[in-house]
Amino acid sequence: MKRSKFSEEQIIAILREQEAGAKTADVCRRHGISSATFYSWKSRYGGMDVSDVKRLKALEEENSKLKRLYADAMLDNTALKDLLGRKW
Repeated sequence: MKRSKFSEEQIIAILREQEAGAKTADVCRRHGISSATFYSWKSRYGGMDVSDVKRLKALEEENSKLKRLYADAMLDNTALKDLLGRKW
């Protein structure tokens, strides 16, 4: 997946700029983004502070790590069941 050229702090600043009263089209033109990108950012980061975004990012990383660990444990469990389920 393509990495954004804007950091979370910059995205929050762009959203705050629009919330302060600037028109959405002007904000998008000034920063070189499409209105669809702006509204997807707004749905994801709307109403958050920078600290909230950093916490969200950390929780997402932890969640993906736990999902990988769970998948590995399930594979080991399935392999053990197959091994023990066979008749010698």
